[in-house]
Formats: sequence, C-alpha cells, structure tokens
Amino acid sequence: MTDSDSIADVVLVGAGIMSATLGTLLKKLDPSLSIKIFERLDAAAAESSDAWNNAGTGHSAFCELNYTPQAEDGTIDLSKALRIAEQFEQSKQLWASLVTSGDLPDAKEFIRKVPHIAFVSGADNVQFLQSRFEQLVQSPLFEGMQFSTDHAELADWAPLIMQGRSASEAVAATRMGIGNDVNFGKLTRALLKSLGEQAGVESFFGAEVRDFRHKEDGVWRIKIRDLDSGDDQIVRSRFVFIGAGGGALELLDASGIEEGEGYGGFPVSGQFLRCTNDAVIAQHEAKVYGKAAIGAPPMSVPHLDTRWIDGKRQLLFGPYAGFSTKFLKQGSYLDLLRSLDIDNILPVLYAGAANLDLTQYLIGQVMLDKEERMDMLRVYFPDANDDDWDAHIAGQRVQIIKRDKDKGGRLQFGTEIVTGKNGSIAALLGASPGASTAVAIMLGLIERCFPEQVASADWQAKLKQLFPSYNESMADNAPLCARVRAQSLETLGIKS
Repeated sequence: MTDSDSIADVVLVGAGIMSATLGTLLKKLDPSLSIKIFERLDAAAAESSDAWNNAGTGHSAFCELNYTPQAEDGTIDLSKALRIAEQFEQSKQLWASLVTSGDLPDAKEFIRKVPHIAFVSGADNVQFLQSRFEQLVQSPLFEGMQFSTDHAELADWAPLIMQGRSASEAVAATRMGIGNDVNFGKLTRALLKSLGEQAGVESFFGAEVRDFRHKEDGVWRIKIRDLDSGDDQIVRSRFVFIGAGGGALELLDASGIEEGEGYGGFPVSGQFLRCTNDAVIAQHEAKVYGKAAIGAPPMSVPHLDTRWIDGKRQLLFGPYAGFSTKFLKQGSYLDLLRSLDIDNILPVLYAGAANLDLTQYLIGQVMLDKEERMDMLRVYFPDANDDDWDAHIAGQRVQIIKRDKDKGGRLQFGTEIVTGKNGSIAALLGASPGASTAVAIMLGLIERCFPEQVASADWQAKLKQLFPSYNESMADNAPLCARVRAQSLETLGIKS
C-alpha cells in the first residue's frame, strides 16, 4: 500500500445529509475545490438520513415540547426553541436558493407542507401549553401559531386524536400550518447528484475509511479500503470532514487529534408503528407531538406523523426507544465495546452510573409487546385498531458522552462539532435534531474551519445570496422574518 496520486482539497466521510450539505456549501462558495466523498455502504443516505430511519420532521420547535422545558417555578425556557426555529429557516433558505439555481429538483420531491401540532391532556399540561403559546407568539418566528382547547376545533385539525375521546377530558393543542415533512433521504441523494455533476467532485461507495495520518506538510493521509476487492489506497486531502453518523466516534479516535480524546457514545435505537390502512392514513394530515415520558431521551418524544415517502402518504407513530450495542443500523454489535479505550472509559462509566434510570427506561421499551405499544398509541389515537398497525425498525442514534470535571462523565443529547486545532479536520457527533439543522451546523463548521475565506468579500457576498438573512436575526426582526420566510415558502411551494 503506497500513497496514490489521489489528492483532494476536501474529503467527506459518509454520504448522508451532513456531508451532502457541507459539500454543496463549499462548492457554492469555491467552485474550484476538488471534493471526494467516501461511503462504506453501497448507497447514499442509507443510515440516519433515510426516510424510514427518521421522523422526517422539519424540526422548527413548532410542536416539540422538549425544546421549551419548564422549570419547577413554572417558567418556560424558550431559548432552544427560538434557536432551532431560526436554524430551520436557514435550511429552507438554502434549499430555496438551490431550487432556484437548478441544483435541486422540484421541491415537492423532498419537502411537503404538513401542519405541526403540539397536543396535551390534563389540566396542568393544558396550562403549560397555553403559557408556552402566549410566549412563543411574541416572536415573529412563531407568527400564525394557533391555540385551542375546543374539542370540535381540535377534531378539525387532527380528527384521529379526538375520535373516541371523552367530551369532558381537558385537552389542548397548538398548530402551525407552515410545518413540514422532509424526506431527507431524497434530499441527500439530490444534493449528491448535483454535486457529482460538477467538475472535481467524485463519490465512492463500498469504500470504508480505516485510518488517518496528519503529516508535517499539513496534508491528511486517509487509508481507504475497497470492500469488494479488499484493496487499500491512500488518499491525501487538506481538509477532512467525518460525517459518518454513529461511525464518526471511532473515526475521530483514529484521527489522533487531542480534541477528540475523552468522547464516548451511548447508542439508542428506535422503532415506529406504521399504519397499513389507507382509509385511516387519509384521515390524518399533521405531525402531532406530545410530551416525553419522565426519564425518556429527547428522541423518544411521542408523535403521530403524516409522512410522504416514495410519493405515498404514510402514517407512523413512535418512536419506541430501545438499546442496541450497534452504533449504526448496519453496524456491528461490537461497536460499543470497540469504542472504549483508555481515554474515554472513565467518562463512559461515570455517565452510565449517573443515568441508570435511562438504561432502565430503554430496557423497559425493548420489552414492550405490541399491545403495550398500541396502548401508548391510543393516548394519541384512542380508536386505533391493532390490525391496522405493524412494527418498523428505525435508525440508530449515538448520544455523546464527554468528560466532565465535576461528574467525571456526562451524557449529552444533541449534536456537537469537534475540530482539530488547525481546522483541517472536523467530526460531527450526536443526534437530534440533526438533519433538520444540518445547514446551520455545516455553516457553523465552515465559519470555524475556513475563517479567512468566510471573512472575504467574495464568500460574504455568496453567503448572503444563499442565505438572505445571513448575519441577521430573524427572531429580532419581524419585517426580515416575514420577507425571507415568504420567499422560502413561495419557492419551495409550501406556503399556507
């Protein structure tokens, strides 16, 4: 095995939504860049980005109650909701720009307008939802949100959730008509197709990254194995992005950068119930989110979802969390064991000891039978019939475990970018909201790893063209929010 003549300005590890978004942004900002994409599977977007492996929710905090936690004194923290709402607006701006330029196909191929509804029952939860609504609508990002406790109106918004429900039950919901369902698998493949048609971009499938070496010349040597032939080659690159989902942790460790030391991973699997009755599917057109059970991870917030997959309307409920030692759906049961080393074993053990309730919750979820899963569904769809639903295995998510000087180790939900000190390598760790905020996450990565280029007049002008609200806050500027949102919705064909 020797160095080949293969060299690229940028190497992207993994052919999911993150790599596709980063490659698209970089190529728009500097068309001269050469980019190589390596994916160990034989298809793009086959793990977390696949439509059947995620909820497809355009996470915008319209209905996700876990983004607005309530403190013991009753106050509600809106900061995460406002941040995520603005990040999804950035996603829509980029997609709209790419539709206009012809880099993406007709938007209905990957995004649909599906109202987002937050639904609760019980007097305390109704009071919480009303307070949340009253505070959120003060931001232009949540203009148009509706609140109701009226059973008839709620039945009009989402008929299934009100069928068979007692007229005396205290219920409430908020609704945003401009919510979305996104097929991130189709979006990823469309982005990669457009990239592949541009000079200097190549994608390789069945190609597994095995190791990294950073030399004194500032260039990374990346060991790639062809999984069909078993042959190895070395590819050289000035910048590397590790966007391999659950596989990113092992590759970050292989890079040897000190910034990656001490990280561990906690895998959480998921399942959905999928409706098989077209008559029932036709009665529901919304994403209805509820409140997570006490001790449940954020990715386990229950939701009854309208989905559009392969051109057909679907209806899913879940997710039911579970535990597997795999870090990828198409991974190995040895992934968790192999991820442990001298740098992260203590943080992982400390975090595990501090989250025994989560482990117990996940074990309980694994043990659920179909009737118990149906009982959970009937909280949101009282008249659900067992014969109309079957189980579907969703994707794997690996939550971050990192060192904590006070606790030894801490389990962290969400996503995090880890970069080398010179900005020549970056890895994405973590999970939800992931795909929905891929644009904001990759934009932040570019600002961190390419600071001089971002500061240039050329890149600033291009960023402003791709993102009309770039360097401005839509949350603090109602006219800007209204104008930019209207442009995005019009171009994407998802206006109310």
